Formats: sequence, C-alpha cells, structure tokens
Amino acid sequence: MILTDNDIKKRLSEGSIIIKPSDNRETSPCSIDLRLSNKFRTYKRVSKTHIDPYTKTAYEEYTELTEVKDDEPFILHPGEFVLASTLEWVEMPTDLAARIDGRSSLGRLGIIIETAAMVDPGFKGHITLEVANIGKMPVAIYPKMRICRMTFYKLTGECTKPYDGKYVKQKEAEGSKIEKDYS
Repeated sequence: MILTDNDIKKRLSEGSIIIKPSDNRETSPCSIDLRLSNKFRTYKRVSKTHIDPYTKTAYEEYTELTEVKDDEPFILHPGEFVLASTLEWVEMPTDLAARIDGRSSLGRLGIIIETAAMVDPGFKGHITLEVANIGKMPVAIYPKMRICRMTFYKLTGECTKPYDGKYVKQKEAEGSKIEKDYS
C-alpha cells in the first residue's frame, strides 16, 4: 500500500516519520518532495585505471566534496555524474519503506536522480542522491531546490531488523562503501 498525502501528513504530525527541516514541504497526492543540499561529491581526474569494488579503496581517493553557497548554482555538464544529498534529515519508522524518484520537470532537462531507489525501514540520515546529466546541455541545479520525491510504502508489519547499515546517520553525500560487503 502506498501512503496518500493525508497519510503522510498524519505520520509527520504524529512524529512516526521525521523530516527536518520541515519548512516549504511540498506534497503531491502520494509523495513528498525533498530538496537539494549545497554539498556535492564530485569525481576527480585520477591516474587509477578503474575502481574495483572488491578492493578497499577510500572514496576520498577519487572524489572530493564541493560546497556551493545557497544562492549559487552547481552546473552539471552533459555526461557528468555527482553525488549529492537531500537538505532534509529523514528518519523512517519500522513499518514503512520509501522510494526516491527524480522530479519529472528535471528529467525533462536531462537530469536523472537515482538513490538505489529504496529507503529502508529504520533509516536515519540525509539521503545520498546519484545525480547525472544525460542531456546535451549543461544544467544549473541549486541548493534548496526540490530535487526528488519520496513515496512511502506500508509494510505488512513492523520489520524485526531495522536498517543499521554502513550509510546510517550520514550527514552529506557519501561515496560507495561497497568494500564493506566483502570484508
């Protein structure tokens, strides 16, 4: 079951879903919009031949954190891929999962948003977004702009093992920690 706008607003007011800050919250019939933070993790030009997910490599070796002022655009060039995060801190209850989708208006400009799609029950933190420009023109994206929407799915019951993985309580766009899968 997907929560409606009324269900989402009720859960927010009860505090079972936490989204902070709570200002400028936009809801649609079955989702809530989240905004873009002002920090981006960009990929450096390095002499590495590849990234090997089986090898422990700190993502700081091939990425760097870039911060823009709140009124300043981040220009995403064609073919460019960056990690960003939501401005909002999100805390999920144990009886809901959520899906993150890019906004159609940005998709029509060539900007696609991916998050590996699922936000697990029990997740707490800023959501890292994988952002790419698949269009032919550079596109300006701005801190605090509505960047994606979050749709909530009711589980058949409460989960017994809430999310407590490698990305819990992240505060900004974090690179891959896939090597922890194999250690």
